[in-house]
Amino acid sequence: MLAQILLLIISTAVGFLTLMLLARFFMQWQRVSFRNQIGQFVVTTTDWAVRPLRRVVPGVFGLDMASLLPAWLLQTLLVLVELAFGGVPLGGGAGGVLLGVLGLGLIELLRMIIYLIFAVVLVSAVLSWVSPHSPAAPVFHSLAAPFLRPFRRVVPTISGVDLSPLVLLLVLQIVLMVLGGMRGGFVPLLTGL
Repeated sequence: MLAQILLLIISTAVGFLTLMLLARFFMQWQRVSFRNQIGQFVVTTTDWAVRPLRRVVPGVFGLDMASLLPAWLLQTLLVLVELAFGGVPLGGGAGGVLLGVLGLGLIELLRMIIYLIFAVVLVSAVLSWVSPHSPAAPVFHSLAAPFLRPFRRVVPTISGVDLSPLVLLLVLQIVLMVLGGMRGGFVPLLTGL
């Protein structure tokens, strides 16, 4: 029971930090201003990790790899901790185990990205109905726009109601199911079976 509580605390802390790093990555990618309360919160919680990494990890095609790389490493470390707490026997060779753990870390990072997009789109949709002039609304709308744009071209508005967020959320759920199925592909690398 104590191990489960400890794993919950570690998972929550790592998940929060990963989401903040991903939020920073997406905000910089979409050129969303950090001069707002949300942007300042994201910068404050991630600066200690991102600033030193920027000296050694260059950006790629305008993408902030110094924010994305630690998010992946955190998820990889979380996978290692979960495997250790779960008592999973790592019987594969060292290369296979390393590849399996890195692959599972990447799957978990992709899941966190999907969760973040899910939350951003949901908050953006709710704000557009409840409080369209909220100071946070432009941030969420800017972050959600590139993901909604392809769906808005295909899904018509009905009586002034934009249904593209619902279609996007459905697609994101399907992607989460596919990612969940992909996790099993890394088990042979970890166990050697």
